[in-house]
Amino acid sequence: MSDNSAGCFFHSLRNLAMTIIRSLICLLLLSLTAQAAALECPALLSAQAELPRLRAKDSINLCKQYAGKPLLIVNTASHCGFTPQFKGLEALYQRYREQGLQVLGVPSDDFKQEDADLAETAKICYGNYGVTFLMSTPQVVTGPQAIPLFQYLNANGGEPRWNFYKYVVDRQGQLLASFPSQTLPDDPALLAAVEKALASAPLP
Repeated sequence: MSDNSAGCFFHSLRNLAMTIIRSLICLLLLSLTAQAAALECPALLSAQAELPRLRAKDSINLCKQYAGKPLLIVNTASHCGFTPQFKGLEALYQRYREQGLQVLGVPSDDFKQEDADLAETAKICYGNYGVTFLMSTPQVVTGPQAIPLFQYLNANGGEPRWNFYKYVVDRQGQLLASFPSQTLPDDPALLAAVEKALASAPLP
């Protein structure tokens, strides 16, 4: 092998080695980033990732929106005897929002009481009851077809038997308590669970 050929060979070998090293570094950084994101976003939220937002073009990124925050999740319906609870839920949200409380409404037609028209669903919660917390589009919340968020809630806090079941989640994404439809938003037991969630330790 001539000196020129040898030089070209070792130059190519060095370039190949540098390319491999750079690729390995990128893979390591991606892995570390993914691990950090997993630590920052609990399973309750990461299992779902996103939900379509009611009457909006964007989606609700559950990890970005709720990780590290106390959260109240409610399965709602527009034509239910419990629909007026929207007013109490909004009052609860306004009472505790500056302390970090988030509320997520998830409409569902599982009990045949949600409107087929998304515009009407939005009108009822936003217009009639003045809801300002985030609402998703209608989702399945019961049975084997339930969305991942509710599969987690159902396994750990019991499946909704009707509309307006309430699930209180602490800052670490742990389900603290669940309440049936009949529990009003200003019920002392629900308020105590919310305040416990507010006082919970943040994500490590």
